[in-house]
Amino acid sequence: MARDHMILSAFFFNPQGDHRMSWRHPRAPGREVLDFEFYRDLVQAAERARIDTIFVADHVSIWDSVKSGVAHYANARLEPLTLLSALAGVTKHIGLITTASSSYSEPYNVARMFASLDHISKGRASWNVVTSAMDEEARNFGRDGNIEHAFRYERAAEFLDIVKALWDSWEDEALLIDKASGYYADPDKVHPIDHKGKHFKVRGPLNVSRPPQGHPLIVQAGSSEDGKNFATAQADAHFAIYSTKEDGIKYRQDINERLARHGRRPESFKILPGILPIVAASEAEGREKQEYLQTLLPDQVGIDLLSSWSGIDLSVYPPDGPLPPLPDESTFNGGRTSLNRVKQWSKQNLSLREIARKLANSGSVPTVAGTPKQIADQLQDWFVSGAADGFNLMFPLLPEDWVNFAEQVVPELQRRGVFPTEYAPGTLRDRFGLARPANRFAEQRDDARAVS
Repeated sequence: MARDHMILSAFFFNPQGDHRMSWRHPRAPGREVLDFEFYRDLVQAAERARIDTIFVADHVSIWDSVKSGVAHYANARLEPLTLLSALAGVTKHIGLITTASSSYSEPYNVARMFASLDHISKGRASWNVVTSAMDEEARNFGRDGNIEHAFRYERAAEFLDIVKALWDSWEDEALLIDKASGYYADPDKVHPIDHKGKHFKVRGPLNVSRPPQGHPLIVQAGSSEDGKNFATAQADAHFAIYSTKEDGIKYRQDINERLARHGRRPESFKILPGILPIVAASEAEGREKQEYLQTLLPDQVGIDLLSSWSGIDLSVYPPDGPLPPLPDESTFNGGRTSLNRVKQWSKQNLSLREIARKLANSGSVPTVAGTPKQIADQLQDWFVSGAADGFNLMFPLLPEDWVNFAEQVVPELQRRGVFPTEYAPGTLRDRFGLARPANRFAEQRDDARAVS
């Protein structure tokens, strides 16, 4: 994909929208978030607009360690790989990104599931690699608390290397299904991986042939130091968090330096910052929509969420007072990207209650509210300046904001020539302008032949 075309990824974590209390909105969906038809209509609207991907985020727990968790934010959701496999059957082009945890999964299972999704979708699968930062998740998998931060990323690097090796365990020409000769596969091109590492022992090979993309697209969403190092070593795309164009330009410069240390070029790595677009008839109406969502938020949810992000029980502090001292990032075992965002807000002379409301209402990404032209202006400005290769679109209210963006903002971007009017041919990796990975076992054989 040429650099003059931005990438657009339509995201959801909460099925009613990416505002934590959007489920209370009168136009928000109800129990239909557990029905396939709701998601089918969403993804088909995105595909009609030629949006590149959908991204279904996930946790493997509910947030029930705080008072407001189950009462106001249980966030019941479908298992995403199951959902995306079904959506692959009612779409033809749009990419299918979802989360799978390297902390609470096994490499063989993850490799098999994403290879299967890539085959089913004809090369549209993408894995958002996460290390899982919630204690609630840990307690669902035999642990009393979260895995230590650096250890999570060390484990994730080994996990991902195993998954890629399993995808390579069948060379591209290994599957024969030759009825005349009786050969189903070429035994010389199907390889055990025989991995024995610090965290895993996996023999292989995989029991599904190599995915159409070689490796399904790898994305990563953490902006901590460990997260950025992991992403630039291992991933193809990065869902970043920053608030201004200037911050984005600096972020890209930092990422490029990290890529160079791994022998990679900038064009091999796509940065898609998160943004919350609210389409309206005017900027004033956009603000009204945003402010209405804010009225739906109980203070307790904000305080509890801020406690979770900062690793401190803030319910014991005066809500109109300042934040207490926050943990040091180097020793913090939760989500460090979230912690750093709270630290930035704490420097703005805001009360605990004000920061909690800000966090719960806008999350960690900027909101752009206004007319289709105004939203397109900002997206184009960030893209042309080099602050972003595209955007992770986090719609506050579903399906309304999703559909409004697809039907009103995308045509404006297309008129400006910064977003395509048709899908380019090929796999998701092809459309992102990323090379298909070589097969490590084929390369090893070729190297051995060259030496001999």
